[in-house]
Amino acid sequence: MVCEEIMQILEQQSPAALACDWDNVGLLVGSPEKEVNKIYIAVDATDEVVDEAVELEADLLLTHHPLIFKGMKQVTAGDFVGKRVIKLIKNDMAYFAMHTNFDVRGMAELAGAIMGLQNETVLSVTGEFNGDVVGMGRVGDFLAPMDLEHCAAFVREAFSLEQVKIFGDKKRLVMRAAICPGSGKTYINDAIKAGAGVYITGDIDHHDGLDAVEQGLCIIDAGHYGLEHIFVSYMKNYLTKKCEGVEIFTQDVAFPFWVL
Repeated sequence: MVCEEIMQILEQQSPAALACDWDNVGLLVGSPEKEVNKIYIAVDATDEVVDEAVELEADLLLTHHPLIFKGMKQVTAGDFVGKRVIKLIKNDMAYFAMHTNFDVRGMAELAGAIMGLQNETVLSVTGEFNGDVVGMGRVGDFLAPMDLEHCAAFVREAFSLEQVKIFGDKKRLVMRAAICPGSGKTYINDAIKAGAGVYITGDIDHHDGLDAVEQGLCIIDAGHYGLEHIFVSYMKNYLTKKCEGVEIFTQDVAFPFWVL
């Protein structure tokens, strides 16, 4: 398959038009005419990811977070982003990013399904797609109420995490939950307005966590990567079904930090 055909398949899943205005998605490096026999999928285009994609002789690198985010006035080996771009070009590898367009159509419903949320609705509406409302995060009900401590353990197991950070009383019973993979503090008020008792997201700082609890909302911070690594397995399954004859490789789950 040529890269343009795969781009069309990715567009069917999460159209670029759904991405936030500030985002940078789509084909960021390479030619649409590139012949693609191998695809490598990861969350971030780190040095390790690019090196492994090169070693596997991948023709297309697909990530969730865009390597090229802010404007670049020059592409040189003295800059860590430029160095990666140069390596991609030298190895004739196309590079495609699916960020907020996947967040609103893909990541949100997948995360809600993993948590088993019932009567699910969009947490923060950003637009429509084929007549359906789309947006950041989901809010819904658990099958039965559980205390916050058991809810946190459920999140940890569901997303294969070593730990989560919790704001709130461990004995507090929660039934209605909101979830937003990635950095979700922007949508705390949406979770409160939706009547959620617990909000599962990432990148919650000290003050936002305390303020949420004061307003009746418990927080489970499962980490930015902790909730978004589901992009990799989801896209592998999606592309395996759509791209016959193309080999799909993925980065193993690799948390970008460690805790002492």
